[in-house]
Amino acid sequence: MIEFGRDICGNLDAALKREWLETNGLGGFASSTIIGLNTRRYHGLLIAAGRPPASRLVLLSKLEEVLLIDGQRFELSANQYPGVVHPHGYQFLTRFRLDPFPVFTYATEGVEIEKSVFMLQGENSTVIRYELRPISGDAPPRPPLDGRRVQLEVRPLIAFRDYHSTTHQNDALNSHVQTEKDVATVAPYDGLPALHFSHDAEELDAAGFWYRNFEYRAELERGLDFREDLFSPFALTFDLTHRTSATVIASTERHDVSRAMGYRKAEIKRRKALLAASPSDDELVQALAAGADQYIVKRGDQKTVIAGYHWFSDWGRDTMIALPGLALVTGRFDVAESILLEFARHVDRGIFPNRFPDAGAPPEYNTVDATLWFFEAVRALSEYTGDATFIRGNLYEVLTDIIAWHARGTRYGIRVDGDGLLASGEPGVQLTWMDAKVGDWVVTPRHGKPVEIQALWYNALCVMERLAKVFGDRDGRTRYADMATRAKQNFIRVFWNEEARCLYDVVDGDARDGSIRPNQIFAVSLTHTMLPREKARRVVEVVERELLTPCGLRSLAPSDPQYRGRYEGDQRSRDGAYHQGTVWPWLMGAFITAYLKVNGRSKKSRQRTSQWLTGFREHLSDAGLGQVSEIFDGDAPHRPRGCIAQAWSAAELLRAAVEDVLGVWPATRKAAGATPQAKPSRRRGAGRSR
Repeated sequence: MIEFGRDICGNLDAALKREWLETNGLGGFASSTIIGLNTRRYHGLLIAAGRPPASRLVLLSKLEEVLLIDGQRFELSANQYPGVVHPHGYQFLTRFRLDPFPVFTYATEGVEIEKSVFMLQGENSTVIRYELRPISGDAPPRPPLDGRRVQLEVRPLIAFRDYHSTTHQNDALNSHVQTEKDVATVAPYDGLPALHFSHDAEELDAAGFWYRNFEYRAELERGLDFREDLFSPFALTFDLTHRTSATVIASTERHDVSRAMGYRKAEIKRRKALLAASPSDDELVQALAAGADQYIVKRGDQKTVIAGYHWFSDWGRDTMIALPGLALVTGRFDVAESILLEFARHVDRGIFPNRFPDAGAPPEYNTVDATLWFFEAVRALSEYTGDATFIRGNLYEVLTDIIAWHARGTRYGIRVDGDGLLASGEPGVQLTWMDAKVGDWVVTPRHGKPVEIQALWYNALCVMERLAKVFGDRDGRTRYADMATRAKQNFIRVFWNEEARCLYDVVDGDARDGSIRPNQIFAVSLTHTMLPREKARRVVEVVERELLTPCGLRSLAPSDPQYRGRYEGDQRSRDGAYHQGTVWPWLMGAFITAYLKVNGRSKKSRQRTSQWLTGFREHLSDAGLGQVSEIFDGDAPHRPRGCIAQAWSAAELLRAAVEDVLGVWPATRKAAGATPQAKPSRRRGAGRSR
């Protein structure tokens, strides 16, 4: 349980650095800071996914709350307006905890009121519940009410806009409130869903008005639109003099408010089941396993992965990299299969979808590595389940077609060159994970033969050779083996940088990019590698010396003239630093795997890798609570930046912690590498320690 007391809750700067996140399995979410002051345009109590997981709308931004004790008003909210924070409700906030969802405890005048927030799975619905209790402390408390009248006034503030934008006062808004027994409904704009507020309040005041000039400091720091107006359609008043709870359910569906406690119990039970299925009782593993569930969402009839909260949708590259940690290590094999099925059906001309746009437009195919990570995800699935039947019936034909397209050439110059290595790239297009681009400025052009693409290509060919053997595809087995052999024969000759004692980052014709970047670590960490052991050891040593930080690997060595140590400023400045020194925690997973691969799995080696994960235990109580940020500054103190919750960050740390550091492997793994079996083995979460 993550918990903060008055020292953090009452400290504005400290409180605003900590954000909570609730998700609904559709791509929708609720999120804010621990004091309820929204610092982002993405903050809100109900961000609904109109077409899961895309078309997300901020419907309910927040609730303004006032506790009335014998008519005296105690405002519990906090907002940033130009030059001032008002009101100062955080001064009454004595405690915040995730237990398992956000719980806020306010206390004043001998009265304590506790608010909890959680979402319903599979619905665009948020439940907000308030519970009155006597104040806690060392001194004997007064009786809960002591003859006083206690009321709670709750006023919704709605936005009804795309979650990437802001809204402002306008005459187009329909302020009408439809009221029925225990339900108030607003539909402020044509073409957008109605929002229903189920409640157990005694009074509803339908007088509506605008609140103007909210400021979002995180957007101001990012150089984006940071001011917004919000509309309040009504106010609810709950009389807590003779009862102890009040409930609001904000939803795109109608709900019976009396079922709120049942919803709460069901959600707690669901989360306990997730923890019970954790592959280890290690504290970090338990936290990461619990957080992993927030990224797995619905797309049509299948599952997909949200790359990061608050602003990413589902990306092919991120999904395939994150899949082993999110779904296999956690024993959710059915989810892994569903994700692979969904993405496989979108493969086009041998290219994996790079991104599904938020607006629900057709997928984009501007990637070279997402397709190759698909093979690694399939390999991991076969290792965990030992089941060839699913792969043979649903994926093998797609995988075969992908190799054929790469051999003869496909989009963006992606093709097998005469040396058996994979070339790619066209002017103005970024195809690898280092894809930052501002206008016509390609920040990290990596056209030609990027090093990690060769590692992934060889790994994919070896995966296909093994699958072809299992499936009796003799011609395919020979073809893939020959292609892999040719790539391996030329890789060292083309990529080894003897002066730096590591690998070049990109080779393009006669040009060799000697930048020290983390991409070379995949030439060691992947299951099938082209590097001899001694050269693999040298690569790990260089990466450790130049790039390793307590938060992950830098994207560029500090000694490089292009190094940028801080990720800050407007969008151009931030994108210019994105892959030029910024630290990426997801790379820590591959580094730990590579380190143990070349140094052995002795107790000493595992202790060292375990120490590299220590900083992330503290990070779970910073930025996105219970989650791992997208990036960190390259320079100390390595402040968290970017998304507060990133799928591949959490997933790769979870995978490395379980498989490599703790040594918990799937039961089907063989000493020399797993081979899928014809008979399915579906024991959920089966594994052994070694």
